[in-house]
Amino acid sequence: MTIPQYADIEDAARRIASMIHRTPVLTSSYFNDETGAELFFKCENFQKVGAFKFRGASNAIAKLPDEQGSKGIVTHSSGNHAQAVALAARINGYKATIVMPENAPRVKVNAVRGYGAEVVFCEPTIEARSETAQRVVSELGATFIHPYNHPDVIAGQGTCALELLEEVPELDAILAPVGGGGLISGTAIAAKHLKPGIKVYGAEPELADDAYRSFHSGKIEPVLRTDTIADGLRTSLGELPFEIIQNHVDDIRTVSEQSIIRDMRAVWERMKIIIEPSCSVPLAVMRDQETDLTGKKVGIILTGGNVDLDNLPWQ
Repeated sequence: MTIPQYADIEDAARRIASMIHRTPVLTSSYFNDETGAELFFKCENFQKVGAFKFRGASNAIAKLPDEQGSKGIVTHSSGNHAQAVALAARINGYKATIVMPENAPRVKVNAVRGYGAEVVFCEPTIEARSETAQRVVSELGATFIHPYNHPDVIAGQGTCALELLEEVPELDAILAPVGGGGLISGTAIAAKHLKPGIKVYGAEPELADDAYRSFHSGKIEPVLRTDTIADGLRTSLGELPFEIIQNHVDDIRTVSEQSIIRDMRAVWERMKIIIEPSCSVPLAVMRDQETDLTGKKVGIILTGGNVDLDNLPWQ
C-alpha cells in the first residue's frame, strides 16, 4: 500500500462532495476561557451516519471500478465504520456485507441493516472478525474495505481537515482522537501541506494508549486493554497510519477516563450538541495538559455523535 498524498485528498474531496455533508465549525467562549486558546470545533457528529467515518468509506467505495464494486463490499466493524460502509455501498448501488461481533449493540446492528446491508455475526474477537470477513470475501469475490489501514480511506478522512482549514486558514494547531489512525494520518497530510508550520496532535485515553506508546517507541505497540469509555479508540494502530504519524504528527497525548466523561458532558451542556466519548479526548488534552497552545487558534475534530442514550457515562 502506498501512502496517500495531498493530491489524493483533493481528489477525494471532489469525489465525495455530492455524497457527504460539509459539516459546520462551531466555537464556544466557555471552552476558550477554560483552555486559554481560541477553539474551532469541526462537527463530524453532524456527518451522515453520525461520524467522520463516512468520508473514508465513501471515497474508497466510490473509487472502485463498477465491475469490482458490483461483486459486493465487505468490512468488519461493530461501530461507525460499519454504518458508513453500508450507506456508501447503497448510494453507489452495491451490496454490502458487514461482519459484526455477536455482542455488538442492537442499535448499531439495526442501523447497518437499515442502510440495506447484510449482517454476518462472529465471535467477539479480532481474529474471528478477520477470519469471517475473509471467508465472505472469498465466497463472494467481494472487495474488503479496511476501517483505517487503507490509502483511500485515509484520503477520505483527510477531507475533514481540508474543509476545516478552508474555513479557518489561520489555525495554529489541529487536535484529533487516535484509534486505528486513519483520521489523524489523513488530517496530518492535509494540514501539513496546506500550512507547513501547523502543529498536529493526536489524543488518546490513558486506558488505550497504544498509539502514544508506539509514537515514542518507534514501533507499533500492542493494545493492552480495551475498557476505556471511548469505545471508538480501542483499536490498534494500522501500519499505514503509523508510518504517516511518525512522519507528520507532532505529538500524541493522553487523558484520564474522568476527564473524557467530564468534557463529553460539558460539550452537551455548554454547546448543546451530542458527541460520543471519543470526541472529548482532544478537548480534555487542551484542558488538562500543559500545552504550547495558550493564545493560539486550535481546531478540534469532533469525530461523531453515536451514543447509547440508555447508557450515558454520567448516569
